[in-house]
Amino acid sequence: MSAPQGKIMLVGIGPGHVDHMTQRARAAIAEADVVVGYVTYVKLVADLLEGKEVIRKGMTEELDRAVHALERAREGKKVALISSGDAGVYGMAGPTYEVLFQAGWTPESGVEVEVVPGASAINACASLVGAPLTHDFCSISLSDLLTPWPAIARRLDAVAAADFVVALYNPKSGRRTQQIVQAQKLFLRHRRADTPVVVVKSAYRRRQNIEFTTLDKMSECDIGMLSTVLIGNSHTFVRDGLMITPRGYDNKYALHGDGSTREGEKRGRSLSTGLAGWTENLRLDHAEGESIAELALRHQLPADYIEMVLSAPVEDVALDAVEVEE
Repeated sequence: MSAPQGKIMLVGIGPGHVDHMTQRARAAIAEADVVVGYVTYVKLVADLLEGKEVIRKGMTEELDRAVHALERAREGKKVALISSGDAGVYGMAGPTYEVLFQAGWTPESGVEVEVVPGASAINACASLVGAPLTHDFCSISLSDLLTPWPAIARRLDAVAAADFVVALYNPKSGRRTQQIVQAQKLFLRHRRADTPVVVVKSAYRRRQNIEFTTLDKMSECDIGMLSTVLIGNSHTFVRDGLMITPRGYDNKYALHGDGSTREGEKRGRSLSTGLAGWTENLRLDHAEGESIAELALRHQLPADYIEMVLSAPVEDVALDAVEVEE
């Protein structure tokens, strides 16, 4: 008779306070026989751990946590493997699946696995400072413990040039002090010095601290491993202690008037400079003599992409695309 198979629940506990944990996260910890986690995260949920076996691990022991979780689950235990924020965002979900696959696990057989989502640091920090993520954004970890620095630097340079709002995770530690300085230098190649930046430390925790600054002063702030750095895009602004990134409604609507659509725009349809309108104008400009190289330079896009758009059949672009606006 085969041994009973348990379950691993990869639980995102959000910032750590019970008020910001999902009902499923609390329930998963409640039903667990064993709780495994980094010692700091275990402390955050200490009130929920009475009567449970608790396995505390240190920093950089992620694989060891996953191995212990698998061992207990193979004994028939329900195991809650906890991560701050979301387990799938720089958390324990990835390392655990790697350990499972190396052990020959498949979803159809063996230990059951459930990922319980939680609010990541980017969500928690953004909620404290306004609405910085209302438009396109991304996150980049500055930790080079497992990722080569050239890969991190390429990503930083690319997103800085592409005008994303960016959240920097793991920006600085006692030994890693220059990564944030290098990130600042890369961003200043593409962004204004007065680009809004906010540094949030220990969001929703006892030593929470929020510092508003600008890109040129960013590396001078009090930044550590418990900090998340939010860098605005070219439209982000700070007003009355709030960091706001516009969604783009002002491109289509008269926000300071009666809210009517601007000339040339249609409610519920793609922007006049959206794909269809831009493609039509691109073809007109090219027909009037502007070269592919000149068009690429003006629109700051690769020449081979411009050539591809111009060579595509007209019917490939919906000239009156309907769009749901959120």
